[in-house]
Amino acid sequence: MALYEHVFLARQDMSAQQVDALVEQYKGVIEANGGKVGRIENWGLKSLTYRIKKNRKAHYALMDIDAPAPAVHEMERQMRINEDVLRYMTIAVEAHEEGPSAMMQKRDRDDRPRREGDDRGPRREGGFGDRGPRRPREDRA
Repeated sequence: MALYEHVFLARQDMSAQQVDALVEQYKGVIEANGGKVGRIENWGLKSLTYRIKKNRKAHYALMDIDAPAPAVHEMERQMRINEDVLRYMTIAVEAHEEGPSAMMQKRDRDDRPRREGDDRGPRREGGFGDRGPRRPREDRA
């Protein structure tokens, strides 16, 4: 059997429980056709880069699938019919990644290296940029 990573986007007005039910529905389709679903990750509600079917946000979900191609085709066919699924993408992979996906890894600000020097150059005295300091009010006319 082939290994796949499958990501789909569900409508923004669905609840998290409804998205979980959708994942379970498609997991059942894969298992009914002789496949197995490994890791399942809900990435939550995220903003879309552009609107899809009048939605500005979508629920993202990832599934690691070990199934024959007809099982994946049947799942994709059912996703095309379902109005709650905005987009999906299935990719064949050599091996599934261990641990959480890149989307689930917590990015901690303290892990980033701190810069010692500023690469913008030296700061100027007074903070006026290229202009000089202001003239006194009585000198202006």
